Amino acid sequence: MRTIETDSAQITQAYLYGFPLVFNLDQVTRYVTEGVGANPAAPFNTFSHARTLAGPADTFVTINNDTVYSMAQLDLSVGPVALHVPDTDGRYYVLQFVDAWTDNFAYVGHRATGTGEGDFLLVPPAWAGTADSGATVIRFPTLVASIVGRWAVASDDELPIVHALQDATTLTPIDPDAVPAGLAAPDAEVPEELRFLEKLRIWSQQFPPAGRDKPLQESFAPLGLTTEGPSPYAGLPADTVTALAGGLEHAKEALHTALVSGHSPEVNGWKLVFHAFDYNLDFFEVGALDDDQFKIADPKLRIIERAAAAIGGLWGNHPYEAAYIVTYLDDQHEQLTGSRTYTLRLHPTPPVKAFWSLTMYSVPDFYLVENPIGRYSIGDRTQGVVLDDDGALTITISHTQPTDSKAAANWLPSPAGDFRPVMRMYEPDASVLDQSYVFPAITRIES
Repeated sequence: MRTIETDSAQITQAYLYGFPLVFNLDQVTRYVTEGVGANPAAPFNTFSHARTLAGPADTFVTINNDTVYSMAQLDLSVGPVALHVPDTDGRYYVLQFVDAWTDNFAYVGHRATGTGEGDFLLVPPAWAGTADSGATVIRFPTLVASIVGRWAVASDDELPIVHALQDATTLTPIDPDAVPAGLAAPDAEVPEELRFLEKLRIWSQQFPPAGRDKPLQESFAPLGLTTEGPSPYAGLPADTVTALAGGLEHAKEALHTALVSGHSPEVNGWKLVFHAFDYNLDFFEVGALDDDQFKIADPKLRIIERAAAAIGGLWGNHPYEAAYIVTYLDDQHEQLTGSRTYTLRLHPTPPVKAFWSLTMYSVPDFYLVENPIGRYSIGDRTQGVVLDDDGALTITISHTQPTDSKAAANWLPSPAGDFRPVMRMYEPDASVLDQSYVFPAITRIES
């Protein structure tokens, strides 16, 4: 029997390194087997289209309420797959390509390729063929990857238009008879509390990381993560299982601390997580900018930020596509909670080339929150909001519906407990990214 090291510090490092891969591929599995909320299950290499905006039933971390989702899980073990997109007549949409390690490596859509009709050939890492004339090749870093599609929808009246666009967006394997290999299955004999390590072991070998990360991955050999063949975690002594499980619990706490504390700049209580998804340094296909402005240079920080980004907002965009800011705190530096009432006064509102929204999420799950008016976000496309006399927008945030008519029109409902709002800015102006546009604090209204 092989000896497995149980050093807590190394387990934590391995956990932070491998969390994005494992967490991501668990979600990929959900989509191809169960579906998620409004997105029904769909096999590899086919789209799953949500037909409505996301709501509380869509239990996916930090899901947006601005766009209708079209999701596809790709398995290019079948070889190249053709992607066709329709002419959207100027409507905002984005197809974001995310590899197994959560690197955003390509974009198709409004910003990246325009809104005209187009054809693309999605090819595996080692592909050496030739695409048909007129098709843009997108090379995948890993055999399995995700397309995260978002279609702007301002109201239910627009849904039939978007449904037609979704249906005209197609994936077609070039070899129609090829069968996807899918994800390697964890050894069923591995104890449940060590299942994370087993998934990391098999999936990190099935989907090799970027070359720069291979030495780090190999350094985890004492933990058994580079072992090929039968699982080293099956049949371990009870004390070893206990030690490894304890190390993983400590690692989870470290990840939570990294998520809450973060390394992003903070202004008026807002964490400007513009660069939380800038950990891809190696794979730049169509629409992905190979620009030092959007790269995390510190190798240690890059690994931590990638893990925190996965748990806090899996499949988030680069900031040039959509910029995000989040806050847990009010203007008195205390946790936001449904037992209090707050306002956020935006003057001017965020400058964007597409649109912006403020969305409410529960803590610690980061899910959308049930409320009596079915409003989960508020933004520049929200109907019925009332501006101040000087043109500012004052948003009221509370668990209980305001009695004042103006506050009620501009109400963003919160949960009864703690919460975390997220501001999204699609195609943000340069003044957002260079921080010359300043976000005000969420202000507590004293009773």
